[in-house]
Amino acid sequence: MSSTDKVFAGSVPKLYDEYLVPLIFSFYADDLARRIAALLPSDLLEIAAGTGAVTRAVAALLPPSVRYVSTDLNEPMLAVAKQRQGDDPRMSWRQADALALPFDDAAFDVVCCQFGAMFFPDRSKGYAETKRVLKPDGAYLFSVWDRIEDNVFADDATITLGRMFPDNPPLFMARTPHGYHDKAVIKADLERAGFKDISIETLTAMSRAPSAEYVAIAYCQGTPLRGEIEARDASKLEAATDAVAQAIRKRHGSGPVEARIQALVITARP
Repeated sequence: MSSTDKVFAGSVPKLYDEYLVPLIFSFYADDLARRIAALLPSDLLEIAAGTGAVTRAVAALLPPSVRYVSTDLNEPMLAVAKQRQGDDPRMSWRQADALALPFDDAAFDVVCCQFGAMFFPDRSKGYAETKRVLKPDGAYLFSVWDRIEDNVFADDATITLGRMFPDNPPLFMARTPHGYHDKAVIKADLERAGFKDISIETLTAMSRAPSAEYVAIAYCQGTPLRGEIEARDASKLEAATDAVAQAIRKRHGSGPVEARIQALVITARP
């Protein structure tokens, strides 16, 4: 993983929340929220909350008595999440590193993390920290993206930008969001951290957008892919966005577009 893969700064958090969350995150946020609510947590920790897609979905399903702590390494992303959630006495917000959680042992009965584990520089260490703060009968629910070929718009964008920058293709999407999908590796990383009861489910959905341009803005300007494009040629961000839009329009149509997305949903218990 590149050092820039975790940089969500400038206008990226706002565009991420406005474009990318509805495009690919909302379906999985609602699914994870239902799974969490079914466990009836009293103390819930969210890791890598981003701009709060899961936070909002989960909070809507939980009773007033719940203690819900939402964290992220990136403060600008967490600021968007806090603003979007509004006043909620159940909620507290902490900037936190998943590999060094600032919480006591056995403090939570459920820990959740949507599409964050791919960014952990040491996944087993991150999972061990989760296990440490979990109660002995607790559950860890998290999701990761499946391979990029099963996430069509992300693949379209990556292929198009590879043609535009053939000598140094921007590979953020393939390298990080879609770079951690081997079920055997995920299971081994969890077992190394002390988890024993592990289930991994493949969940497929459709990603829908009002236009090809919408998809191109989401990926090229609402993710760290933007930093990769600008590092190659800062003057070409709009041209890159237009090229991705044109490729998606050619493949998926000139009106509203849709394509497959696929993720892995994992439940792990100590």
